[in-house]
Amino acid sequence: MKLLAIDVGMGTQDILLYDSQKNIENCFKMVLPSQTQIVAKRIAQETRLKHDIVLIGETMGGGPCAGAVRRHLEANLDVYATERAALTLNDNIDKIKEMGVVIVSEDEANELNASRIEMCDVDKHALEKTLELFGLELPDNFAVAVQDHGYSPDVSNRVFRFEYFSDIIKKGGALNSFVYKNNIPERFTRMKAVERTLPDALFMDTGIAAIRGALLDERTQPCIVANIGNGHTLAGVVDNGRLFSIFEHHTHQMTAAKLDDYLRRLCGGTLDFQEVFDDGGHGCYVREALDFDKLGSVLVTGPMRDIMRRSKLELRFAAPFGDMMLTGCFGLMDAYLNYIPDQIGDT
Repeated sequence: MKLLAIDVGMGTQDILLYDSQKNIENCFKMVLPSQTQIVAKRIAQETRLKHDIVLIGETMGGGPCAGAVRRHLEANLDVYATERAALTLNDNIDKIKEMGVVIVSEDEANELNASRIEMCDVDKHALEKTLELFGLELPDNFAVAVQDHGYSPDVSNRVFRFEYFSDIIKKGGALNSFVYKNNIPERFTRMKAVERTLPDALFMDTGIAAIRGALLDERTQPCIVANIGNGHTLAGVVDNGRLFSIFEHHTHQMTAAKLDDYLRRLCGGTLDFQEVFDDGGHGCYVREALDFDKLGSVLVTGPMRDIMRRSKLELRFAAPFGDMMLTGCFGLMDAYLNYIPDQIGDT
């Protein structure tokens, strides 16, 4: 069995071509620029050329490409967008229009005298061409991780995201409850956009995929897993394959001392949603407090994990199968190989 696992981040898209006939260490891997970085560069080039642009395609992760759109508008250049593509910028269409973006139909987009910018989190055609250059074929099976806040035009997407996390954790927090295959909830517009490109793929949130992958490097539980990504830091307390508590913040606001404090208080139940939210983070939810000193381990992974080199905690830098950058991909692989359909996405 072959599987292409794609972990879509803000800085990179990490890719594992899993082959059950090979040792995992010999499976092919790639760490490439994320689509939001690629799209941002394409927009910036059109800005330099003083060309109007029209955004077409799918809803995708914002970040760098959304920033590039704002800079394009600031240069007094026109931005048109189909509704699906526009939702990359904000869930509220009225707010997108207030930015200066003109919403158009698919037919109108085809008639505009503007540079076309294709929006997508996964460029299937590009991946197929890349693999072909090395004599490899795109497999039929896919597993994809994206950070999907959920469609929330009228409330903070940070609040909406943590309502989702808390709902699942209240119901038991089984890691399989965060996995979807042909049953993505309507709220997850970004996952559904990728599903239109890759039907029948398995989906997870990037942070949860990283937690699941890191656990392959350390079976001792209960433990804390912290994934320090390029854009976001997400940490959770896990025991017996279930998530007991979780917090998420922006990585650029993290220091070793701050993370040490957050991780201790997350475990002990004294870190709360409002504190993290008011600090500019996404939030926090604790179902049950645990004794930090009785944890099996504190696992740290993610491309910005170097932040924790000055940590005062006794921790371990998780690198499943010897490759830290593929932690999320290994989590996707594990979910794909071990899922039980009636246990998936049971929210």
